[in-house]
Amino acid sequence: MAAKSIISRPIYGTLSPQPGKHHLFIADAEGALAITDLAAKAPAGFFGDAHIIFIPGPDGKHVATLEALKPAQFYQGYSFASALPRLKQTLANAHMGLRLYLAGTEGLIGQAMQTALEAGIDHTSMQTEHRGSLARRMQCVHCKGITENVTTQPATCSHCGLLLLVRDHYSRRLAAFQGVCINAEDRSEIPPMEEIFR
Repeated sequence: MAAKSIISRPIYGTLSPQPGKHHLFIADAEGALAITDLAAKAPAGFFGDAHIIFIPGPDGKHVATLEALKPAQFYQGYSFASALPRLKQTLANAHMGLRLYLAGTEGLIGQAMQTALEAGIDHTSMQTEHRGSLARRMQCVHCKGITENVTTQPATCSHCGLLLLVRDHYSRRLAAFQGVCINAEDRSEIPPMEEIFR
């Protein structure tokens, strides 16, 4: 039986080289592989005016591979939050016809897309490809705090400590799944935690 699809979840595609002079890539972890797959199909000189913002994760994997593409600019960030000022500045100075490529985890794609839309980038100028972990970015509906990289069901809110049922409802506005208290009636009732979002 096929897995139930989540109606509210965005549909991700496959990155492909687009015509244009200005290309901005934002990726994390395994999203680098989507960029290298695109590079294999790209015409010569494609990365000559490209800017890559990459968040490799703790293992630092794929940095050398992306640098070998010889983009005009390469930035390695520790987290999306640390790369955000660079992304906002790049979008503020963007030229007409910018092509935006987002690859990696759902949390990165959602946050980068939200930032681009706020900067006035048209959604038709963006491509997305999900690669890597299925860990979820979760918003607690009670305290409104965001917990990153949730892999368990239920999950503990990193802000208020409530035990939350991670719902299959994805908010594009928040780039997060919603978490609601699973034991509101009886806090002593603690269901077993299972790792299901890998």
